[in-house]
Amino acid sequence: MVYHAAPTHSPMMTPQLAAAVPATLGDKKRELQFNISQQQQLSTQSLLYPSVRSPPSPHTQGYGMDYSQQVPIMIPGAPIYGGGISPQSMQMFSQGGRSGRRDGNDVGVALRSALLEEFRANKSRKWELRDIAGYVVEFSGDQHGSRFIQQKLETATSEEKQSVFDEIVPNNALQLIQDVFGNYVIQKLFEHGTQVQKTLLANTMEGHILGLSLQMYGCRVVQKAVEYILPEQQGLFVKELEPHVMRCVKDANGNHVIQKLIERVAPERLAFVNSFKGNVFELATHPYGCRVLQRCFEHLPDDNTRPLLDELHKYTINLMQDQFGNYVVQFVVEHGKPQDRTLIISKLRGQMLNMARHKFASNVCEKALVCADPESRRLLIDEMMTPKQDGVSPLVTMMKDQFANYVLQRALSVVDGEQKDILVGKVRPQLASMRRYSSAYSKHLLSSRFSLTRRPARS
Repeated sequence: MVYHAAPTHSPMMTPQLAAAVPATLGDKKRELQFNISQQQQLSTQSLLYPSVRSPPSPHTQGYGMDYSQQVPIMIPGAPIYGGGISPQSMQMFSQGGRSGRRDGNDVGVALRSALLEEFRANKSRKWELRDIAGYVVEFSGDQHGSRFIQQKLETATSEEKQSVFDEIVPNNALQLIQDVFGNYVIQKLFEHGTQVQKTLLANTMEGHILGLSLQMYGCRVVQKAVEYILPEQQGLFVKELEPHVMRCVKDANGNHVIQKLIERVAPERLAFVNSFKGNVFELATHPYGCRVLQRCFEHLPDDNTRPLLDELHKYTINLMQDQFGNYVVQFVVEHGKPQDRTLIISKLRGQMLNMARHKFASNVCEKALVCADPESRRLLIDEMMTPKQDGVSPLVTMMKDQFANYVLQRALSVVDGEQKDILVGKVRPQLASMRRYSSAYSKHLLSSRFSLTRRPARS
């Protein structure tokens, strides 16, 4: 059972007294009773709560979180340490209660069971899973205890796995799935459990797949489950998400679940892909949608992807210039069917200089030079060497441009035969004049002497 920080109207003590006088165990029990009475009013709510931690996207930076508003206390001997947990306790846990999480100078006090305290303090003892019988849930929610259980499950006997499983499933599974440390234990059960255990564990998730998919830690367990459950149960997961697929695609956590479904589930079960039709441009220009679209092109058969590709070709030029869409176009150029690659590269004809000078489209120009068939590559490089009607040389412009100079370097790395001699002959006379430019990007060509320089990220 989880103890939360005392509200200002708590019968325990005022904030001023709380700061000056340490709480006794009797005080904590009275406060716990007060919290339980408050939580019982919420008993009709769902057991599944969104994460209170509200972290930034885990896909652009680390999984940071703010515990400053969470000061939970775990009371030894409460049901969470045993085999069962009440709905009220489940609600309290979902709202942020943690075991053994706050050390150092944190405001809150985290009480652990005597067994967990001994485990954390006694490093010399050789601990086994049987030593923590009855305390698996508490250990799973502790950083060190979770790591211990994960390691032991990898080599555990069938009986040991079953004992861990019985303490977690079904009463405590949802709680640990959404926990910063507990979710790793659940993932290990999917990896090393029997097929029956995996099915029963996944059963506890049914009806909550959307909420778990949108939750920071739950989404990881859903992905792991998809890898190990039977196809029929995969289909049930898909059914739950179908009405909300676009919401998931655009969510920092949910998009990974959709990608995993596309990778692992039979295409005939993925009816939600039909909802992508008419939304290709929107998906391709979205930071998460562009990833999902690429997984579709990578894993789904032509019957599923052809409508999406035909729609994409209508917006190729625009997508090349988009900070996310350019990755989708690059993917098709590199991994797509020859006809799709050829169609995209043909749209660069007459646009090479403009696109090469664009921050995002220049990425596509490089990819096209690398992946194009010999004739298409020759035509693109010829265009780069041919002066404009006003006499301006595209090569000179590209050599001085912060983005286009990379495209020129790429062209020099892939050109061959007679065309290579012509291109080098046109670039070499310009090198002397390039010394007048002091900016770093114009020096790349000088220092490389026609070798490719590592390109910094421009997304």
